[in-house]
Amino acid sequence: MILSSLSIFLAVAGFGLVHSLLASQTAKSLTQRWLGASAGRVYRLLFNLLGVLTLLPALALLLVLPDHPLYAIPRPWVYSTLILQGLAVVTLLVGVKQTGFIAFSGLGQLADPDIETRRPLVTDGLYRWVRHPLYSAGLVFIWLIPHITINLLALNLGLSLYIFVGTYFEERKLLKTFGPAYAAYQRRTPLFFPGWQLLH
Repeated sequence: MILSSLSIFLAVAGFGLVHSLLASQTAKSLTQRWLGASAGRVYRLLFNLLGVLTLLPALALLLVLPDHPLYAIPRPWVYSTLILQGLAVVTLLVGVKQTGFIAFSGLGQLADPDIETRRPLVTDGLYRWVRHPLYSAGLVFIWLIPHITINLLALNLGLSLYIFVGTYFEERKLLKTFGPAYAAYQRRTPLFFPGWQLLH
């Protein structure tokens, strides 16, 4: 059982490592060197596709490896968690729509490779309350799954660790991109949850 959960955790770590490396400026520069001008058109789309593909092994292991239940949220409390999960999904969809689905998915870059560089700093809507509402929604969703097993706990821990580590590097990138405007936004807006100012 320990080996199963460790395998899933390591699979998530592999996903996080690949995702983080591909998000780095070094990887983008190398891709531009190899692909030339066309790199800007395909990079974001390939980045998203590879993110999905590298997460699939962890999800597959979750289904096939030996497992053991840890807990199940009983009624009537489970209805509250399901409602909160539904709100998390809505938050995710609204957040993607607000940041622009076409650019977020990488489809917009196929026609306009500079679409991301022209995007302004978004601080309204969901981003008025937290700096990373998509991550907030993801954390709420995975930790309110009604039936938790040992393997699912390993998956959740791995994904949560990736979110926190990835956010640290993303914050640095946003500071570099937007400068004092983002620093001021950091000071007045929590990272993941309203009222929780955990990280500047």
